[in-house]
Amino acid sequence: MEKRRLGRTGHESSVVIFGAAALGNVSPAEAEAALDLARSFGVNHIDVAPSYGQAEERIGPWLAKHRAELYVGCKTLERTRQGAWEELHRSLARLQVDRFDLYQLHAIKTMEDLDTVLGPGGAIEALVEARDKGLISAIGITGHGTDAPSVHAAALTRFDFDTVMTPINFVQWADPRFRADTERLLALASEKNVGVMAIKAICKAPWGERPQSYETWYEPFDDPREIERSIRFVLSHPITAFTSAGDIRLLRMLFEAAEGFRPMASAEQQALVETAGSFQPLFAPK
Repeated sequence: MEKRRLGRTGHESSVVIFGAAALGNVSPAEAEAALDLARSFGVNHIDVAPSYGQAEERIGPWLAKHRAELYVGCKTLERTRQGAWEELHRSLARLQVDRFDLYQLHAIKTMEDLDTVLGPGGAIEALVEARDKGLISAIGITGHGTDAPSVHAAALTRFDFDTVMTPINFVQWADPRFRADTERLLALASEKNVGVMAIKAICKAPWGERPQSYETWYEPFDDPREIERSIRFVLSHPITAFTSAGDIRLLRMLFEAAEGFRPMASAEQQALVETAGSFQPLFAPK
């Protein structure tokens, strides 16, 4: 599987990151099988958070055997210095590690969120202290929603983040405002050597009132051909990697699509975006 440099961190990450949200509600045996599958495809980067159900507890015993092979990113939903500091230590204990390669401010979706975490007594203070003490190596920011790209761009001008995790998919790309904001974010990240990770790569539509057939909080594409073109679209942008979706039943198709990635020409990208009207953006255009 192709690897790309995660910005200034210098890490060569596999183009698909194991999204541990898929392990939030599975058995230990299912979790181990999913992690082994990822490893067999050459996935070398894990993204996990304490808000992902039982994911940290499921990964911990497996990670103890493979820590040296993996780049491990974790997150916090806490907004204060004290809350983030305490949550970081709980995650370290559950994952049975003594440090994280990357620790991220999670679900920063609005300017109010950003002001809180970057303000006096905000969570960023805990992350800086943790980095100074060797508990984490890099600091990132994540989030989703209509305003995520513009909020993340503002974040990169206010703090020297190492990475950003933001939504990109061809259905959402059809929204001119979202596309323009994301293009500005990608340009700024490139200028500042910030590693970019995409989320929601195979998002087809919100569930709405329909029954959920997957553990993902959006309806995913689940046909191999649709998954392949969705991933080709995302990886043809200037990003490092995308995070796999939150259901273990989708993993093999995602890994196979990433393994067979070939760039999508601009004309093909535009043709795909023109089909977006057959689906529904997860984040309603403003």
